[in-house]
Amino acid sequence: MKRRGFLSVAGAVAAVGTPSLRAAPDSKPVLMRLGCQSGPTDDKRLQFFKRHAVDHICGYPDAERTQERYTVEDLSRLKERCENHGVSLDMVPAPFLSSSHIDREKRGAIMLAQDPERDRDIEDIQESIRACAKVGIPSMKYNMSILGVLRTEGTPGRGGTTLSTWRLAEAVPKTPLTRAGRVDADMFWERIAYFLDRVIPVAAEYKVRMACHPHDPGVPPEGYQGVDRVLGTVDGLKKFVTIQESPYHGINFCQGTVSEMLQDPGKEIFDVIRYFGSRNKIFNVHFRNIRGKRDDFQEVFPDEGDIDFLQAALTYKEIGYPYMLMPDHVPRHPDDPRGDQAFAFCYGYIRAVLQAVERMR
Repeated sequence: MKRRGFLSVAGAVAAVGTPSLRAAPDSKPVLMRLGCQSGPTDDKRLQFFKRHAVDHICGYPDAERTQERYTVEDLSRLKERCENHGVSLDMVPAPFLSSSHIDREKRGAIMLAQDPERDRDIEDIQESIRACAKVGIPSMKYNMSILGVLRTEGTPGRGGTTLSTWRLAEAVPKTPLTRAGRVDADMFWERIAYFLDRVIPVAAEYKVRMACHPHDPGVPPEGYQGVDRVLGTVDGLKKFVTIQESPYHGINFCQGTVSEMLQDPGKEIFDVIRYFGSRNKIFNVHFRNIRGKRDDFQEVFPDEGDIDFLQAALTYKEIGYPYMLMPDHVPRHPDDPRGDQAFAFCYGYIRAVLQAVERMR
């Protein structure tokens, strides 16, 4: 759809659409901006971002996930490379604590509660936070995951794409337990609190926002592969943000993952955005759409899912969200092995949504 047509439709939706969009536009500025986190953050990728109007990113140091901690030199080199292309480096991932499965993770001491190794790993995170502060990188994202991203066999999407899919009824774990063994809710919360109690005070001292990704997807209370995914429900995320009360402790709010927690995401997601946004706990948004509900969903293009992206963007504007909206997972196709075509589509769609919101002021 052409931009003028999109804006006309947006105006029509505002006038006669859902109840939450019928209210008169407010005068709040639109503070959020289009972003991305796909890597590697090399010159080719930065040119790709710039061509598609992506001026803010989560970037990856050259040595990401290959060393104990980030150094000032690592991050300075990355920031300078971004600046040379006119791209703002708004966030970096933690040097470990990714969404990978614990059986594939080389540095899993924090999530395995292995002493004294987890104190060593936490110290490396602390030093990486200090390096971010010295270079002027305001935020770091991380995961507190044991099972990684769980999915069943992909399902067909439009144009020959394959959609990432989770159907709990069809899921069969590779092994009954991971090397973590049985991890119930109390055990998981202890590991989370142990980390936060040692990391968030450092983040607050150096004014670096720490953004944790929810568990993708949530699983039943009895767990999956012996693990109770405590950050796989909205109530779990509410509890999480109350551990270490700090403006530097919050969420990498994956809208797709949070939608996966809900029985009726097309109606429920907006109040969840308001809950965390009104408390200033959203530090980054993975602006992704799904079709389906908890325990049975597909990840789809932004224009074909159950979440109204225009209404979502208006909700982020309502709560004054000031950071990035970015695609994270995209449908796959053999002609697009890196997902560049799909990402380009998402960039254009998100940019048009933001322009529509701006015009509705």
